[in-house]
Amino acid sequence: MPADARPLEAPLPDTARRRWVAELLDRAGIHINGDSPWDIRLHDPAALDRVLAEGNLGLGEAYMAGLWDCTALDMFFERVLRAHLDREVHPARLAWHALQARLTNRQSRRRAWQVGKAHYDLGNGFYAAMLDPRMAYSCAFWQDGAHDLAQAQEAKLELVCRKLGLRPGMRVLDIGCGWGSFMGYAAERHGVHCIGVTVSREQANYARERYAGLPLEFRLQDYRDLDAAALGGPVDRIVSIGMFEHVGRRNHRAFMRVAHRCLRDDGLFLLHTIGKNQRDATVDPWIDKYIFPNGDLPALGQIGDALDGLFVCEDLHNFGADYDPTLMAWHANFEAAWPRFADGLGETFHRMWRYYLLSCAGAFRARDLQLWQWVLSKDGVPGGWRRPEQVGVRG
Repeated sequence: MPADARPLEAPLPDTARRRWVAELLDRAGIHINGDSPWDIRLHDPAALDRVLAEGNLGLGEAYMAGLWDCTALDMFFERVLRAHLDREVHPARLAWHALQARLTNRQSRRRAWQVGKAHYDLGNGFYAAMLDPRMAYSCAFWQDGAHDLAQAQEAKLELVCRKLGLRPGMRVLDIGCGWGSFMGYAAERHGVHCIGVTVSREQANYARERYAGLPLEFRLQDYRDLDAAALGGPVDRIVSIGMFEHVGRRNHRAFMRVAHRCLRDDGLFLLHTIGKNQRDATVDPWIDKYIFPNGDLPALGQIGDALDGLFVCEDLHNFGADYDPTLMAWHANFEAAWPRFADGLGETFHRMWRYYLLSCAGAFRARDLQLWQWVLSKDGVPGGWRRPEQVGVRG
């Protein structure tokens, strides 16, 4: 708790509006200044006013400021979302934010680079401390009995390779390649050649240095600039892991057209993306402001609309529940490494990042968010595509 936070057990103000918040939380089994790990400890009553005025934006900013605490934020958010309490608070001042997400292109070419600078360029050392040895920053696959994060991430990468049917000598395009985890794994284990694009300078520099001896090319480039000619001809396979969340609903169709023009007629495209349950759900204002600028999670139907007439959906696999242990592993790594970064980043960042990781873990545990892997072909695989056996996918 920050030094200037008010003492624990501050009395709950006796106002009708604040009593309503307490009653709302009680529906989820959450109590103010209670003893359970998911209960909130109120240090300043103003935190409740922030929630009423600004919803999750106010809740998150109040936590960052040390106005309230919770022993287990992941459990708190799981209960809040299981009880659908987020649907009960509708701050008027956030209406403009929701309208912008619907009516404007917040993921334009110019704005697309903002998330790279604000989030992914935080520092390769920071992410190396939080992630697995391959630096995979997307949902791991724990359902094959992985015992730790490194095994679960390799299981995910191997599952992707098998779904794509990779063979030595194939050419693969990775849209949103991150620090090169998939490309490095696919080249090492399956003998493919890869081209990857990212909007993060830090990611591109790291990947070029780490994988200098492999047939991999890393480009600092917006996906909209991709075409078959620039790739040296259509590629055999396309993969996009954890990038589509930055594309935005107004650009979904353009993204799919890019993939279509870059892929061979008999190729396969695997799309790995977080998804939301409701098409009309608004962008989370706290996540948008502090973590992923201009992010916009797709709904199932929005992806379906974007595919129309371009791709056949061969397979749709949901393993969103696996994001919960992935995020909890990242959080454990982050907290263990925090003393190395505390002086440079400060306590407000510490609380912000903890809130980010644990609130997302709670959301996936509550099944409020999903993780989908789509396998797509241009005209349908002759005789049908078959999902590979998931036995021994750890490689």
